[in-house]
Amino acid sequence: MERKFTHCIKRFPKTEVLVIGDIMVDKFIYGNVSRISPEAPVPVVEVTEEKYLAGGAGNVSNNINSLNAKAYLAGIIGNDAVGRNLIENLKKKGIDIKGIFIDDNRPTSLKSRVVAHHQQVVRFDCESKTGMSSKITSQLLDYISEKIPKVNAVVISDYGKAVINQQVLKESISKAKKYKKPIIVDPKIEHFMEYREVTCITPNISEAIAGMRLHKVSSEKEIVALGQSILKQLNCNSVIITRGEKGMSVFEKNKPPLYIPTRAKEVFDVTGAGDTIVAVMSLCLATGADLRISAEIANYAAGIVVGKVGTATVSVEELRAAFQ
Repeated sequence: MERKFTHCIKRFPKTEVLVIGDIMVDKFIYGNVSRISPEAPVPVVEVTEEKYLAGGAGNVSNNINSLNAKAYLAGIIGNDAVGRNLIENLKKKGIDIKGIFIDDNRPTSLKSRVVAHHQQVVRFDCESKTGMSSKITSQLLDYISEKIPKVNAVVISDYGKAVINQQVLKESISKAKKYKKPIIVDPKIEHFMEYREVTCITPNISEAIAGMRLHKVSSEKEIVALGQSILKQLNCNSVIITRGEKGMSVFEKNKPPLYIPTRAKEVFDVTGAGDTIVAVMSLCLATGADLRISAEIANYAAGIVVGKVGTATVSVEELRAAFQ
């Protein structure tokens, strides 16, 4: 098995992936807590460090880049300092940003987390969820249509911030199918029934339950029924339900379900683990690896990033060490 894993990741440097979705910035404010505020029953955080990292579709692109592959990022940002700094950071890493369009009527999505002693104290979001203008939608669709024939795989990174709408989904899925490119989706509940006929969809257990309009799923038998129901309803090739510390359940057309236990040794922060999974799945499927090998490698990668604090990526060297 290790030889199959190694053979797959050796082919990453020749792989190009188009990432379409909601681009965000994750701000981490780190500090220490030694007292409670006299003004309200809340901790006083003495700030020691601040970090700005690409989140959402930007983090998917960073993960692809860190695995020595080429990422093309398509989405929107605001005309602000947060967006400009993000663009500079992405360019420095070699990520192609020609598909990022500036919307003067919205801010760049910013998620700020205050972390003290490895614990998240609070998160506050500055963003707009209003739809894209017809002009920007047209520019984005033109870019997607031009780029899909030239890449090896497509990722849809849907965080519900307006980039992934019916038009974008229809065009992306149609083009990917036409040119026989694998298309992998990190879904949002609101659009769940629209991800039809994709190669792979990767909901977490909560998204899978809510996306299928269910209230509770707990037993292994119910999870198997859930995965098979998603396969049938969406007519997709495969479904990976991520289950946190319980690993992942893999469903594929005309094959029995597969359960993969977690590879995480320690869990410090689950931020961005889903981004890592879709990034690795896209690279593996693009190289021609089968679904089960791809899911195993993605599971190892997720196990590495949850052991890091903040929005994180995984390297080829870390993956190789994990396989061993």
